[in-house]
This record gives sequence, C-alpha cells and structure tokens, in this order.
Amino acid sequence: MLSLSRRELIRTGIAGSALLALAACTRSNAPNAFDDSAYRYRALSPADRELIGAVGAAMLAGALPTGTDHRAALVQVVRGVDVAMSGLTPHVVTELHQLFGLLEFPPARAIAAGVWSDWSRASPRDVVRFLTRWRFSGVALYRNGYQALHQLVMAAWYGHAASWSAIDYPGPPRLS
Repeated sequence: MLSLSRRELIRTGIAGSALLALAACTRSNAPNAFDDSAYRYRALSPADRELIGAVGAAMLAGALPTGTDHRAALVQVVRGVDVAMSGLTPHVVTELHQLFGLLEFPPARAIAAGVWSDWSRASPRDVVRFLTRWRFSGVALYRNGYQALHQLVMAAWYGHAASWSAIDYPGPPRLS
C-alpha cells in the first residue's frame, strides 16, 4: 500500500491546485473553428463552444439531421447550452467553467478524457469513448461531469422546436 507523508500529501495537493489554476488561466478566448458570429454568446467562450460542439455531436449522433442541416442543428445545440447556462446560478456557471477548463487544457484533457487533439479535431470515436468512460466511471467527479454535459446538451436540443417532430412531441399545449 502506498503511504504518503504529510509533507508529500501537501505537495501533491499544492501541485494539483496549481494545475487546476493553470487550466483556468489558460482557457482560450481566441476564435477557432466553431464560428457563429450571428449570435452573441453570454456564457460560452469560443473554446467552450468547440467542446460543446464535439460533445453534442457525439451525444446526439442519431438525433441530429444529416447533410447541410447538421451544422445548423449543432449550432442550435451550442446556442441552447449558452442560453441554459445564462439562466443558472453564478456558482453553477463557475463549476461548469471549471469543468470546461479541465477539458480544454491539453494535458488535463489528455489525462482525464483521453482526447489528445483539440475538440475541433477530435474524432467522433474518441469523443464517444471519453463520454462512455466518464458515464460509467468509478470516480464520482467524472460521472457528475458526464451528467452535467449530458443534461446541458439534451436540454439544448430537445428544448428546441426543430427537434420535437422526431420524438412526436406536438409542442406545449396552447392556453386559451
């Protein structure tokens, strides 16, 4: 069994805290492949949009339209996540940004998610593998991270009227 001295435990804790702080500081706001200048994002940075785009495409693989409508549907998902996050409490938004920061910081993304490339270049297979690993992980933090991503993406897609016909939902009842 591995035994750590108190000094080693403190050093490990400080190193972990420094890594998370570095990940939060290096979150990119630079423009990237997910360009959507027609909408003013309030909660998602460009790097966050790349992450949500990759995760959304994997989670909604069978639900999103194909062909030219696929990109438009994915943009609606990312916008929907931004709208959903804008309505959350500041504490929850901060926690989500910490999760996004972890998944966007290259060394942390490689270790925690097993995805070595940027999200814009990640293969669908790698994204699905990452999501499956987190969904069924023995680590509660990973399972909670998966659930947060899943709930945001599903709410964003199925909260949009364009998705309702695929699930035979007629829409909200009309009030007279």
